[in-house]
Amino acid sequence: MMEDGLAITHYTLTSAFGRGLAAQRAGLMSGRSMLVPHTLADGTACMIGQVAGLEEVVMPAALTRYDCRNNRLARFALDADGFAQAVGATARRVGAWRIGVVIGTSTSGIAATEAAYRAPVFQGPGALPVDFPYRETHNVFSCADFVRRYLGVKGPALVVSTACSSSAKAFATGARLIASGVCQAVVVGGVDSLCDTTLYGFHALNLLSRTHPRPFDADRDGIAIGEAAGFALLAPTGDCGESRGLRLVATGDSADAYHMTAPHPEARGARAALEATLTSAGWRPDTVDYVHLHGTGTAHNDAAEDLALMRVGLGAVPASSTKGAIGHTLGAAGMCGVVLTAEAMAAGFLPGTVATRLPDPRFRSRLLLSGESGAIRRALVNTFGFGGSNCCLALAWRP
Repeated sequence: MMEDGLAITHYTLTSAFGRGLAAQRAGLMSGRSMLVPHTLADGTACMIGQVAGLEEVVMPAALTRYDCRNNRLARFALDADGFAQAVGATARRVGAWRIGVVIGTSTSGIAATEAAYRAPVFQGPGALPVDFPYRETHNVFSCADFVRRYLGVKGPALVVSTACSSSAKAFATGARLIASGVCQAVVVGGVDSLCDTTLYGFHALNLLSRTHPRPFDADRDGIAIGEAAGFALLAPTGDCGESRGLRLVATGDSADAYHMTAPHPEARGARAALEATLTSAGWRPDTVDYVHLHGTGTAHNDAAEDLALMRVGLGAVPASSTKGAIGHTLGAAGMCGVVLTAEAMAAGFLPGTVATRLPDPRFRSRLLLSGESGAIRRALVNTFGFGGSNCCLALAWRP
């Protein structure tokens, strides 16, 4: 990647903190958790990070077949912070055919299929209603298809679905599309919404916290599932007249394929992603100001991340996780990490790790328990997914 990296000219995020950047910054600096109690059908208690107002979202008349919770969440976010208008202005300048769309998601609109299976019209065992719009809702490409149609862009459109690293890897894919000359700008997104499949799946793995997720805490007992949608517009620096602001300096991917759900005990995949990012950025570990941790609150993930940080030389760098505040947003986690880190950079603020009180004494990396003032010029965003699919992003802020 170029020394100056790529400009992230516009970005937005909607999460349990609320809709748009002002809500994200206020939530981040408040140090409060936005998670709420939830009970599964079998009586299991857990916490979730829910976005309010999705039930009232109305899809455009031409896109009604795309109506599902995931695409409603995407539209909710696209209409915030003037993001859709910014993409429109760029399309008028460079041409709609030169703007690509890369979306990260894990479950897409699977909640629509869950509802269809429960429909009172009997179609036979396991049959879906004949008019069910699977392609426009549940299909993994649904969100990218909806976003490109909604924004009116006509470049390449694709979805990255690599579990929790999906939207971080979407940034890496978008950067490659620009570097190859295929696109002049790329809309990168991360969208994942609440659904029973995710909640019951993590429950079956004994990974749901019964109380509250506490990343890196000695008494951590699992995760809380959240939902979020965020978007960023990537372009070569100077292309959009941006001399200041957020830069994507480098990306680093790895796939250790150690286990379907557990990270490698020696953190080989996480370490490889971190090392690749630092090498590509040309950064020494001691020049990084902050690390946005993957920090799920599970026993093995937190331990592997701590080990990776120490072995790469990042143990002394201030680090925190935001999943105790908004939950683990799965395919949108990388986008949440990018936008929340960007807001921290702009505010001159080092976020704390909400709900964590007693850090695991076996961990040696520098965990921030509460927020504090501090300049962040260089930051890393970690995402480590199931199957050993890992990605790290290097961000720089130019005031």
